[in-house]
Amino acid sequence: MTTGPGLATGDTHVVVACPQGLDVRRTVGRLRRGPGDPTWATTPGAVWHATRRGPGAATLRLCPVPGGVRADAWGPGASAVLAEVPALLGLLDDPTGFAAGLHPVVARAHRTHAGVRLARSGDVWSTVVTAVLEQRVVGVDAQASWRRLVARHGSPAPGPAPAGLRVAPPPAVWRTLPVWEWRRAGVDAQRSDTVRRAAAVAHAMRADLDPPELARRLRTVPGIGPWTTAEVTSRALGDPDAVPVGDAHLPHLVGWALTGRRVDDAGMLHLLAPWQGHRQRVLVLLQLAHLGRMPAYGPRGPRALPMR
Repeated sequence: MTTGPGLATGDTHVVVACPQGLDVRRTVGRLRRGPGDPTWATTPGAVWHATRRGPGAATLRLCPVPGGVRADAWGPGASAVLAEVPALLGLLDDPTGFAAGLHPVVARAHRTHAGVRLARSGDVWSTVVTAVLEQRVVGVDAQASWRRLVARHGSPAPGPAPAGLRVAPPPAVWRTLPVWEWRRAGVDAQRSDTVRRAAAVAHAMRADLDPPELARRLRTVPGIGPWTTAEVTSRALGDPDAVPVGDAHLPHLVGWALTGRRVDDAGMLHLLAPWQGHRQRVLVLLQLAHLGRMPAYGPRGPRALPMR
């Protein structure tokens, strides 16, 4: 990926030095909730993200350049977002102690995807919303709900952003969405009520917390359990050890990739135990290397309510 001619300069910008071989697209791509996520966009030579920080909305553009990545940002939150670019690119990810060689499958995935780091989005609130929307339904349905809700209730991304790029609503908007907006987006009462309860205490869900403390605070919200907290800490904080227990597919992926047979949550935790401290890292590598090749097991998960 190279920078193209005529790219606009942001309200503020920085060039971040990066190790050779850093895979920007795959590193930040895990934060995108499906190909139609309206808070992300890809154009020739650039990855775009619309987000919100304390001072307000911001648009971020990442363009690989010789020796690093150039980051331009627009909007009131531009400076705050630029300060987080090293974490977003996974440059704060510390793989010290990760023993990929404990299993040949993990070692091979690590070699193949050596340029992938664990990104830290810093956007706790939006990650909470997307994780709750994904509870107990097929992923494509949850992604469609997120897409519709952000398109209808978010705001246009500041600056010269690609068409359709949107900033997700703040907690106050999610808290007051009328019930019919949730149902039109295919979101049932249990998930919408969980988002509203979380919005009431969103001020306590800060990106400067460590993963165990953020997880503890999240679990005080009825409707948020271990799976959701792991999804949030892994993406928002880059937690290298988060394991989403209760996932419909991950145990099968881990079991199939490492042993060739299906396992449950207990079996997954047993297989991942040798990588304690880096279990999320192993999950990411196995997903990158094997997710599309895993055999199907049993019926699909429940579908969300139909959109109207």
